[in-house]
Amino acid sequence: MTDFIHPVLLCGGSGTRLWPLSRKSFPKQFSRLTGVESLFQGAARRLMGPGFAAPVVITGNDFRFIVVEQLAAIETSPQAILIEPEGRNTAPAVLAAALHLRATNPDALLLVAPSDHVVPDADAFRAAVQAAAPRARAGDIVTFGITPTRPETGYGYLELAPGADPRAQEPQPLARFVEKPKAAQAEAMIAAGNFLWNAGIFLFTAETLVQAFRTHAPVVLDPVSTAVAEARPDLGFSRLDATAWAQVPDISVDYAIMEKASNLAVMPFSAGWSDLGGWDAVWQEAGPDAAGNVASDNATAIGCEDTLLRSESPRVELVGIGLKDIIAVATTDAVLVAHKSQSQRVKEAVAALQAKGRAQATTFPTDHRPWGMFESLVIGARFQVKRIVVNPGAALSLQSHHHRSEHWIVVEGTARVTVDDQVRLVTENQSVYIPLGAVHRMENPGKVPMVLIEVQTGSYLGEDDIIRYEDVYSRGQGAKG
Repeated sequence: MTDFIHPVLLCGGSGTRLWPLSRKSFPKQFSRLTGVESLFQGAARRLMGPGFAAPVVITGNDFRFIVVEQLAAIETSPQAILIEPEGRNTAPAVLAAALHLRATNPDALLLVAPSDHVVPDADAFRAAVQAAAPRARAGDIVTFGITPTRPETGYGYLELAPGADPRAQEPQPLARFVEKPKAAQAEAMIAAGNFLWNAGIFLFTAETLVQAFRTHAPVVLDPVSTAVAEARPDLGFSRLDATAWAQVPDISVDYAIMEKASNLAVMPFSAGWSDLGGWDAVWQEAGPDAAGNVASDNATAIGCEDTLLRSESPRVELVGIGLKDIIAVATTDAVLVAHKSQSQRVKEAVAALQAKGRAQATTFPTDHRPWGMFESLVIGARFQVKRIVVNPGAALSLQSHHHRSEHWIVVEGTARVTVDDQVRLVTENQSVYIPLGAVHRMENPGKVPMVLIEVQTGSYLGEDDIIRYEDVYSRGQGAKG
């Protein structure tokens, strides 16, 4: 695959600016924000086709099975999935992908892209990548600059060198990176006409990037090289070495390399792009109606203007009356209401909820697992009721609990249930009791999803009260493993 472009999808962010839809347990890249597919699926599909290899995905431990499941849903398989022991910003992640590919092909051409952006015209973007490829193969680092449509303060900017054409169809010389500006500076840059938005998308060969780190950021290169060299396989994943990774500094690729390198070029792109960095951007990308409103299927706008009304649950009907420039987003356990001009402050709300110890700051009532998902329906002082969906052929780990007993009622499909030394089939409208301390497992032997209601009772109901004895997903101990 010498001549192929290797997409590298960065997939580890938490996306708190789109709370309550995006949370640490299930961040925005895996959500369907603007269409029928998730942002991650859209990014992967955008980088498929002639001239592109299968993607390399860099993500965290908790998201590895979500990545596999969402790629399978669009009928593609990754070239590799690298698991970061912990998030260390973009520089180590990008370098790890480059070192991984360089091990077999130093001339491998990498296209590094975040997995949570929206690019409506995928054909135009692929054409821009192909137009930039010769420059990257010649040894330059090509960054992609978006033609600005407004004086945006939420993006970084790229200043073109004198004489460069911001509308060119080929890479142009780059003068410098500019941090997120104040409003007046943003307006001045737009008026100047020689600035582009920094999309955080890069094209380079593996050897070019490694040499850039050797020159400008050896403090990153050494531990990441060790982490990649000592990575271990785990099912279909590659786990970067945790000991070496702990020595890696937390730094972005812009700070580590891009603001220092001299072999930079910028590929202008004017066919539309958004990083969906806030709810105001989601409103804009969703296509407001004649009154400027965007309302989801479970929301109704009456006499509203320039307003986003979005409910994520058919059980929560959101109604806005006489609103203007308002963002209102409802899930089953949280509601956000903000003036559109203040939507970038959502991170402050998440921090405030964390300070109060609220679970809504980081976790959803619905939790995705490699075998399916569960949803917490009711939580009391000593009991919890869940709806559990197990995918066909999937199985939970063989486990026990110190503090709770469980009662399972199958409502759809058939479950194969193990309780200590007994194994039985439990069909619709049948139930089984799991005593405290019993070693048990639930499997779906059928061809359709199996759904059951679980009633937990006990002194402690946390997900970390799990002792695993066997697990087909090799998760180890802990809530998710």
